[in-house]
Amino acid sequence: MLALAMFGTAAALAVVKPSDAPVIEYTQERLALPMPFPEPLGQSAEAAPEVNAPWLAETRIRRGDTLAVLLQRLQVHEEGLQAFLVQNKAARSIYKLYPGRSLQAALDDEGRLVWLRYHHTTSSVEDGVTVAKWLEVRPDGDNGFVATEEVQAVDAQVRIAEGEIESSLFGATDKAGIPDAITMQMADILASKIDFMKDLRKGDRFRVIYETLSHEGRDSGAGRILALEFLNKGDSYQAVWFQPEGGTGAYYDFEGKGLKGAFLRTALKFSRISSTFGMRKHPIHGRWTGHKGVDYAAPAGTPIHATADGTVHFVGVQRGYGNVVILSHAGNHTTLYAHQSRFAKGLRKGQKVSQGQLIGYVGATGWATGPHLHYEFRVAGKPVDPLSVKLPVAKILEKNQQPAFEAVMAQYREQFELVAARHDATLLASQ
Repeated sequence: MLALAMFGTAAALAVVKPSDAPVIEYTQERLALPMPFPEPLGQSAEAAPEVNAPWLAETRIRRGDTLAVLLQRLQVHEEGLQAFLVQNKAARSIYKLYPGRSLQAALDDEGRLVWLRYHHTTSSVEDGVTVAKWLEVRPDGDNGFVATEEVQAVDAQVRIAEGEIESSLFGATDKAGIPDAITMQMADILASKIDFMKDLRKGDRFRVIYETLSHEGRDSGAGRILALEFLNKGDSYQAVWFQPEGGTGAYYDFEGKGLKGAFLRTALKFSRISSTFGMRKHPIHGRWTGHKGVDYAAPAGTPIHATADGTVHFVGVQRGYGNVVILSHAGNHTTLYAHQSRFAKGLRKGQKVSQGQLIGYVGATGWATGPHLHYEFRVAGKPVDPLSVKLPVAKILEKNQQPAFEAVMAQYREQFELVAARHDATLLASQ
């Protein structure tokens, strides 16, 4: 059965695998779900120790949140806790504050912490069971606190959402009821096709099929995007998650071409361009000169990610570039990332890096008037405009993998066509 709820220009619906004649029921009711304590995988409720924790607080991570703000929102005031989270190696994952994911705290009847949980990763399938992983921090008597990584079995539900861009991607997905974690995945998946910092237009539309996770009826966060279609400036871009037998999963377009392009368009997420490639008046020297890259304005400390698989050719200081990383890639390509405040820990010359890997943080070192990333894309040592150059793409599925892919893709295409038909009918009725 397919359930649909319309919210202005956006739609969200729960989906199961298509049947011969799916039934559509319309509803706008939102139900409050129970919130039992999740138990670690393999531990039954009967075997779990009894805990006096009548208060369960939960908050969703929002863009711009800090750890201190989140603890305040959860009303956790445990002395020494924040210092422990900063210093303890086992607790470091809590600093990957992904918007849309959840942080929970259980407090006893006197307001003391029983446990703190951070669901920091998306779901995975292990031995046929969908599991979610989280960091758990507990008081440890006179020893302060202890941090451990836990695992729980979860149920995955599949949902479809549709939306239209009015002002921003996050604005549209919020209106459609899509978790921020799914929005971030959308931008990551199509990063080699769409520059989400400059390419979006009012009226662009998207449809996305994704997983939501729950444990005993309680929301456990967002899972993985299964299929995505984005209509941008009249062009359609699609993505389907597919895992060939005996292989690793990845995203492909509807024709079976891999979406993990050889290069991403940008090294920062959701920034703005402050200076383009080409001639410009130098902000410090005042002379007209050729600008060999693109500048992205962003707050100091914003993470910088490698735009392609490669090898660290240089990491250090170079005059006007300040702290700079240069990566070498296949096909006689190199990329340069300048003015960094600091480098990713352990980054060194000769190290292999993967596309999307953290390599440093935005700063204002060298000849910079403010924090930003200067990014260069070079072919045979010659700088070219990274915003307009035709980027290499990934490989296509093998012929023997096509039948299985076609079966998966056809399922999602049918669901997208159903949503599109409903949208067209709504527009026609409103005219």
